[in-house]
Formats: sequence, structure tokens, C-alpha cells
Amino acid sequence: MRRLLELNLGEDGFKTVSTGDAEGGLKLLREASVDLVVTDLKLPGMNGLEFLHAIKRQNAALPVVVMTAFGSVETAVDAMKAGASDYVLKPFSLGEMRMVIRKELDVHNLREENRSLREALGKRYIHPNVVARSAKMQEVLATVDRVARTNATVLLGGESGVGKDLIARAIHEKSRRAVGPFIKINSTAIPENLLESELFGYEKGAFTGANASKPGKFELADKGTLFLDEIGDVPPAIQVKLLRVLQEREFERLGGTKTVKVDVRLIAATNRDLREALEQGTFHYSGGDADSGELSLARKCAGATEHHRTGLRAGQRNGAEGRRYSPRSASLENSQRRGWISP
Repeated sequence: MRRLLELNLGEDGFKTVSTGDAEGGLKLLREASVDLVVTDLKLPGMNGLEFLHAIKRQNAALPVVVMTAFGSVETAVDAMKAGASDYVLKPFSLGEMRMVIRKELDVHNLREENRSLREALGKRYIHPNVVARSAKMQEVLATVDRVARTNATVLLGGESGVGKDLIARAIHEKSRRAVGPFIKINSTAIPENLLESELFGYEKGAFTGANASKPGKFELADKGTLFLDEIGDVPPAIQVKLLRVLQEREFERLGGTKTVKVDVRLIAATNRDLREALEQGTFHYSGGDADSGELSLARKCAGATEHHRTGLRAGQRNGAEGRRYSPRSASLENSQRRGWISP
């Protein structure tokens, strides 16, 4: 029976290990990672109930299915009281056994998922240079953790002084790009006629004084993250070029014809209300294929304990539905915005 079960479950996609007695079973449990145990109650040496008690002492959460003869239902009940997940009466069909095993594995996986979620809810999120004692700041850092694991383009919103640059660096340092460069540029600190060359670089002779070629911030940030502060103040013509980089990950230097390809994650920030600008038609998002996310920071009411007092709205989009958490109501709403173009 043991060999038949092993072969049948193996054909059904299960990886199985087996032994002929309880002592061998306990040895396997110490040496291998096992998701479920199937055992007979009648075993040589240590009996099935003793084996069950020993399993539960080793791993109380491990599901155990016991097999028993029709005349020993009372023993099966005793096994259930001792912690068995289910029992199967002999004789049984292989289909019945597979059904019981799948059900118990599904229940076990659901319990493990619930346990992981409970642990995550109780987790304290921390990051250097970010004070996060309040529940709102914990929400912000939880969102940072989720967004950092993706390759999403991120838009940070909030008034000056809420720490958008700290959040941008936190996303970079928690991402797979942490070993790459983190390049910052503030669009308001650079004259409009120089911003394009700062972002995309230029070739020798592109303009008066361009005595040598120079890479731009996008090239310097290759394999890393580019943090573009005050995206809301970027001139419309440069926004168009930014959109192309977001969609195609390529551009040409000022005065050049060679296409430069880069692998850069863009994190942008603004202190403007871009949602209001969108409604007024002075600022527009455009469709795109890349993942994108939004994290909006706003000062909380007086009396908060954070150095950077924040509420939270966040979302991640993949060309379809997104999520936004309202700092006041924590309600959900859909959005589909990607990239940006200003008329």
C-alpha cells in the first residue's frame, strides 16, 4: 500500500518520501521539509497514535492524515483528538486519498498565509533618517517596501519639507537597484535652457561652449535610480522627451543622432497639485506600458510626533487597475494614469 500510494501521488505531481515505521518517519521529519504526513495507525514498534503525538511535539502545525480499518473508527476519533487533520477508512480509493490530501494541503497553505499576514501587520517598518513612529508613517514605509520591489516609475507628491527626497532614497535603497547610482536633479534649480542638456547630455559642438561631449543625468543613473524633483515645473517640450524615456528607455543627446539606451528607474516629485492641473487641462498623463506608482505625502494635523508629518496615498498600475489609499478614509479607488505630457 505504501509503495502504491507513493507511485500514485508522484504521478499526480507530489514529491514523496516514505519509510516503513514511525522511528524512520520521525528521522525523515528532522532531515527533510515536509508539508503533510500520511500514516497508518497500525505500525510496527511505535503505534500510530504515539507517532502522531511525536509529530505534533516536533511541529504542531504539520497536517497529518491517518489511515485506519473500518472496525477501528473509535481509534480514528482518538487520533483526531490528538491533532490529526483527517482520517481515511480502509479500504479506500486512490482518488479519495488524493482528494483528502489536496484539501488538507489547501487548508494548511491558507493557515500559513494568514499567519504571514498577521506577522506583516505587526511588523515595524524602519529606514535610516526617516522617523516613523506613527501609524501614518508606518503606512508610508510599508508602501515604500511594496513599491521598491517593483520596477515602477514613482511620483511623490507633497508640499516642500515633508521629506520627498528621503522617501525617494528609501525606495532606491530597498530596491534591486540599490547597488547602482542614485542621481538627483532639481528642475527648478537649473535654467530652462540648460535643463535638457543636464538630463540628456550633449555632443561636442551642440551649442556655443560645448567643447566636449558630456553624458546627462539619465546616462549617469544607468542601472540605478534618477530622482527628478519638481517635475511639475519641467517645461512642456522636455516633458515630451521624458515621456519617451519612460516608454522606450532611450533618447538622443542634445546635438546628437545616436540613440542612447538606458536602464533607469525614474522617481519624480512635485509640490504642485497635479490632480487639479489635470482637471484644468494644464497637465496631462499619457498612456504607457511601464509600471507606475504614486505616493502622495501631506502634512498631518498639529500634535503629530513625526519630523516629517505625512498622510498617504499610494498606487501601483500595470496598464490597468491601480489602488489609492486615502490618508483620511483609507478607501480604494481606481486609476490608470501613466507618464505625463503638458500642453
